Amino acid sequence: MSDPPDDGPSMDPRTWLEAKPKSGVAPDKTSFDPKAWAAKPQPQAKAEPTKAPRAAKAPKAAGAGGSRRGLLVGAGAALALCLFGGGAWFLTHRSASPMFAAPPPSAPPPTGIERRALTVSSPGEIEGVLTGAGVLPAQAAAVANAGAAKMAPGGGDLTVVMMLKPTNGGYQLVSLDARHDDGAGVVVQVADSGGLTATATAADLKTAVKVIRGEMDAYSFYSSAVAQHLTDSLISPFAQALAFDFDFQREIHAGDVFEAAFEDRENAKGESVGVGRLLYVSMETPTKSRALYWFQPPTGQAGWFDGNGSSVVRALLRTPVEGARISSTFGMREHPILGYTKLHEGVDFAAPIGTPIYAAGDGVILHAEMKALNGNYVEIQHDNGWQTYYLHMSAFGPGIVPGLRVHQGQEIGKIGTTGRSTGPHVHYGLKVDGQFVDPLGVKMEAAHPLTGAELAAFIKERNRIDALRVAQTG
Repeated sequence: MSDPPDDGPSMDPRTWLEAKPKSGVAPDKTSFDPKAWAAKPQPQAKAEPTKAPRAAKAPKAAGAGGSRRGLLVGAGAALALCLFGGGAWFLTHRSASPMFAAPPPSAPPPTGIERRALTVSSPGEIEGVLTGAGVLPAQAAAVANAGAAKMAPGGGDLTVVMMLKPTNGGYQLVSLDARHDDGAGVVVQVADSGGLTATATAADLKTAVKVIRGEMDAYSFYSSAVAQHLTDSLISPFAQALAFDFDFQREIHAGDVFEAAFEDRENAKGESVGVGRLLYVSMETPTKSRALYWFQPPTGQAGWFDGNGSSVVRALLRTPVEGARISSTFGMREHPILGYTKLHEGVDFAAPIGTPIYAAGDGVILHAEMKALNGNYVEIQHDNGWQTYYLHMSAFGPGIVPGLRVHQGQEIGKIGTTGRSTGPHVHYGLKVDGQFVDPLGVKMEAAHPLTGAELAAFIKERNRIDALRVAQTG
């Protein structure tokens, strides 16, 4: 009887150990766990007696069962080889795989120096800045105290630069540099041993002369000057220098030309420090022009002088209020309350309540009191024998009492509407030889001009300023 058809081994691995080979050899009990393969060698099956080869069978048509079985057997063998080989590689390379490598040690803390900078308003804030940066409180207090003891005097904010070295517990200060805008301040160095060395730094400033020139716009002198980069703090002194010659509220118009030369102090960064100082001012209108130079005589008081060395100071200011408008002029008018025509014996300057009123010239206070229809009023006896009157004030200036000597431009009161008044203003009156005159029309007395050595010194300064102006404006 012929042998049954050989269908080949099953493709189910679970049946491979259970099937008994035809040779009678005991089934191989080897586990399919790859770890077990490495634990002990695979048993060797005994050699099976050699059989005579069978006669070759005729090949079946494509797609028949024999060809399919051959492919499946080959696939099963390949699968077993991959499993075996992969397991062996896994066992022999497991320790070398990065996946199983020990984690690298923690990176060491940075050892470089860190720079931090910030601005504080006073030296008293330095200790808090240091502790906030991570410096230990004991070191922060010691450095702040050492810096305060050596701090060079200066004004304004402090720029604080800290050089810090990271440590396990925070930061170790290496140095502290704290300076004002002008360069004055202190530098504190910290030695490796912890010792401190504090050194004061002096101001490092240079003086530069700057010149600006521009035209009045349609709004105000202030906006015109700001547009030409004139420092805010110099705008009022500019107007005050020319107040004897120009009424900035009524005589200055769009298109008028102004010029200023001023000293400006700059730090090492080229930044302006402090308040500048005017050296030269000028104003040109269609009807008049004026140029003035600031000069300090070898003896006497500094002030503004024209090109010939004559002081611009007059006996009285043209107006005792800045920025006010004239609400009523000197002369005959219909009284706004009484309703009939009478002499208005002064000039009314209208401005908001509280606007300062200034003494028109040097003199002594004769009256500072509330007086019926005049309201709160002040009367000043001037050195040249003239008297000025200021009516309807809301309050008197600091310390203004009868008998006090005041100086030109000193505040004597504030705009109000006390007494018989239709609105906030000051009535400004002037008496010359016992008679009321128009304060805006009277010719003011000029001071005596410089002479001799003082005039020679002034001319030298005038020429220096003019040379600087020409160099910048052409």
